[in-house]
Amino acid sequence: MSALNRVRRAGVAAALAATPFALAWRFAHVYRGRAGYPRRHPPSSDPADFGLPFETRSVSTPDGLELPAWWIPAASGGPAPAVVLVHGWESARHRTLPNAQVLHALGYHVLTIDIRGHGLNPAETLPVSAGEFGTDALAAVEAALNDPRVTAVAVLGHSMGAIGAILAAAAQPRVAAAILVATPADPYRLTRHTFRLARLPIPDPIAYPLAWLTTRVYLEPRGHVVTDISATNAIRHYAGPILAIHGTEDRVIPFTHLARLVEAAHAARAGDPAAAAVLSLVIPGGQHSWLYEFPAYRGAIGRFLAEALGGPLSPEEAARIAEAVDARRPEEREHRFSALGPTALEVEADAGEVDADAGVGGSVGVGGGAGSGDG
Repeated sequence: MSALNRVRRAGVAAALAATPFALAWRFAHVYRGRAGYPRRHPPSSDPADFGLPFETRSVSTPDGLELPAWWIPAASGGPAPAVVLVHGWESARHRTLPNAQVLHALGYHVLTIDIRGHGLNPAETLPVSAGEFGTDALAAVEAALNDPRVTAVAVLGHSMGAIGAILAAAAQPRVAAAILVATPADPYRLTRHTFRLARLPIPDPIAYPLAWLTTRVYLEPRGHVVTDISATNAIRHYAGPILAIHGTEDRVIPFTHLARLVEAAHAARAGDPAAAAVLSLVIPGGQHSWLYEFPAYRGAIGRFLAEALGGPLSPEEAARIAEAVDARRPEEREHRFSALGPTALEVEADAGEVDADAGVGGSVGVGGGAGSGDG
């Protein structure tokens, strides 16, 4: 074989070896473009529609944004603990209002915000990830802590909002309690699951490395590191009491994510007899959203917060009152996630197109959040 032929064959072999990586790289960039930019849904109701008093506010972020917010004062009108509510992907603060109903009945102040790129906020120019949910949740926590009427602050987040809530709690030691609902535990597994939701026929030996690459490409524009946006990592660094809740029929964030989170929290506190409680609640038949419609959910939240925040009600009375609240999902037309359509993820390759007709960014993605979170 001539030297020229050997060089040609080597070139062909190198090109063939590089082709899978090139396709994976293209896939990851298309995924980021499709999944990283939530479709905004402005609030279709306000607290008055739920019989709640409120003030319209804004919450300032460290990078100069003013996030639309509602402040729902405690019924007592005096000093009381506050709970910050964090909605999920392609959602807005109005979807947290059934939770606000429960919290108001328990005697708490409530602060609920629109996360950047959501609700009444303008569209973002860079992909939105769990990191942005964490930054904005922390800004809301700081705003609540700075209110002279607030005696303590807890956080309650749903889905991507739950990641934001635990990131904020890990960053601010003064967060007195964290309630995490339908929480994605790990960015890589989350991305892998979106491939299943999208019905992409990718076998695990390819899907997991592809999820690894896709996650990193997704986070690159804002400079995030994967561990910095992981709920499992954050829960290890939060010392306060935790209540983690998940429905058994959650198709968006698999029920198995609950065990990973709880195990990580217990492992971080092992050997410390004074460690704060780590509690979990399984809702049989519960799906991804609307878990507040289950009396067990409301009662558990009432009891947990009364114990963690020291009142204002006894744990037993708080559980009873919370269970009695008629918390129902807002009356609005349900919307499909923007990445759930027939062209949600199309990767053109020489062999043709890969087409996802369900779930990628809208049903979560590294930053693209799992569910139209009710918070």
